[in-house]
Amino acid sequence: MVNGYRPNTLAEALEIRGRERVVPYAGGTDLMIRGQEELPFLFLNRLPELRHITAGESGDRIGAACTFSEILDHPGAPAALKAAVREIGAPAIRNLGTIGGNICNASPKADAALMLCAMDAMLRLQSARGERIIPILDFWLGRGKTTLGVDELLTEVLIPRRNCRHYFKKVGARRALAISRVSFAGLFGERDGIITVCSAAFGAVADTVLRSPENESLFVGKTMAEAKAKKAEFLAAYDALIQPIQGRVSAPYRKKVCANLLSDFLAENGI
Repeated sequence: MVNGYRPNTLAEALEIRGRERVVPYAGGTDLMIRGQEELPFLFLNRLPELRHITAGESGDRIGAACTFSEILDHPGAPAALKAAVREIGAPAIRNLGTIGGNICNASPKADAALMLCAMDAMLRLQSARGERIIPILDFWLGRGKTTLGVDELLTEVLIPRRNCRHYFKKVGARRALAISRVSFAGLFGERDGIITVCSAAFGAVADTVLRSPENESLFVGKTMAEAKAKKAEFLAAYDALIQPIQGRVSAPYRKKVCANLLSDFLAENGI
């Protein structure tokens, strides 16, 4: 060890994580702006167990150390996730940054993590003691805070396969290389005239990603005609829910943008 540990296997990484206080590290794009770390690093970017992308009939599995570029280049990676990943930084950032880092940073402005929330992704967390699988929304406790144990690593993202359309938009200070001022990810699907999926996730408006299964249930299981009749109720429910925190832009501005994005998402899907 010089300034950290470079394990050769996941088992070795988990053993080190269990006995030492370390900073897990794969791409490091966010560590570069945090300044000097007091703890040694645990380098994970070369572990083959964390670098896979597997597409299956029931869902997709993505290793936590997969880079954004690897996700974009993989033919089996979900199109919805690719839509969000394309908005992340520049090619140099996407070549280094990882899906696991985007999640574990616990930033409400994270683009890929926002789409994963809309997609009902699950996270595999492992330690030398065993593993647990939890919904991504249960992983975040607040800005920069997660339920990750001191001896755990995020090793895999599990994404259910769904037949639906996706929507992703972010609003920033410029057209490219922008940090989100407001972002929105949505999925919409129907079968035999019945809405089967209507998920809506908002980023950069609260300390964690904002999503409401209760509000989504106003449309799920309904016909398109019934959904159109409930549209005003649906929008009013989100108007009451979205109370943006104050940031570099005003809370009223963020709330208005959220409303516009939600309305645009519904319009694109015929509601």
